Amino acid sequence: MELGVYTIPTDAPESDGTLEWHETTLVVAHVKAGETSGLGYTYASPAAAQVAASTLGDVVIGRDAMDVECCYVAMRQAVRNLGRDGVAACAVSAVDIALWDLKARLLDVPLVSLLGAARDGIALYGSGGFTSYSIDQLTAQLGGWANDGLGAVKMKIGRDPAADAERVRAARRAIGGATQLFVDANGAYSAKLALAHAERFADHGVVWFEEPVSSDDLEGLRLVRDRAPAGMDIAAGEYGYNVQYFRRLAEAGAVDVLQADATRCGGVSGFLRAAAVADAFGLPLSAHTAPSVHAALCCAASRARNLEYFHDHVRIERMLFDGVLRPIDGELRPDRSRPGLGLTFRRADAERFAS
Repeated sequence: MELGVYTIPTDAPESDGTLEWHETTLVVAHVKAGETSGLGYTYASPAAAQVAASTLGDVVIGRDAMDVECCYVAMRQAVRNLGRDGVAACAVSAVDIALWDLKARLLDVPLVSLLGAARDGIALYGSGGFTSYSIDQLTAQLGGWANDGLGAVKMKIGRDPAADAERVRAARRAIGGATQLFVDANGAYSAKLALAHAERFADHGVVWFEEPVSSDDLEGLRLVRDRAPAGMDIAAGEYGYNVQYFRRLAEAGAVDVLQADATRCGGVSGFLRAAAVADAFGLPLSAHTAPSVHAALCCAASRARNLEYFHDHVRIERMLFDGVLRPIDGELRPDRSRPGLGLTFRRADAERFAS
């Protein structure tokens, strides 16, 4: 197993309702069987690479490359005493994605075909609109995605609640009436504040309210979901690290849309488990960020609704990988001419970001 850590500065200061950042860390895993190498990655702390190197390699190396489920179970068991969530889950995710990519490459099939496609493409929504952006930056970015044919865009809110309604109004003017508008508070609001703002946002055609309160506040999410304006979906789940988390969200009736992130929730294996929960509870599924990983997974998940085309990750993936998909008519469509994820890591280009 080969691991690398790369820290890439953002192209401008970024923040959401609860966090500020100026760089993004990419942890890349390569797993080999003979001369064939599988690629996986996560956006996480460098500690995820340390966990993968010190704990996961010993339980993966020497197993049959076809037995990815066996490897996944063994990795989850191996990190028990480290705490299975957070950094450890991200480490498992990167290696699991690499194992699935390796299996597909050994069989010389694209990952979407190995999983079994339910569709040819998945709808994208442009995502950025950071609270650190000026109104001009916000409207230029969201308006650009709308002009490029994406059917929906998402902006961050919650840093300054008093200014949020005006920012939403400006966003609507920039994207026109045909493009759907999503907002994401990253858990910055209280339930009652979220409900008050939801009414204001509805006046500007907002149809998606993500993490209006903390995703750990199931009662608060349920309250907002029950009382939000008609036609406004409540979404959460991006911080889910295991299938039990997704089941709790669904059982609580806390969301209209279940989100999952394969780079956090256990890779392809974990994402498939989240998709099974969505199936069981009749919920739409949405993939969080990392579009180059999620395109194939969303095309294989029957209840997948959309994929987050996140500014940071789109930029990084284009900088450091060959084979990155480009939107076609507002969708990402896996390239069935390339095996696995269809990606190749450009080590030489990444070297300057190595940490």
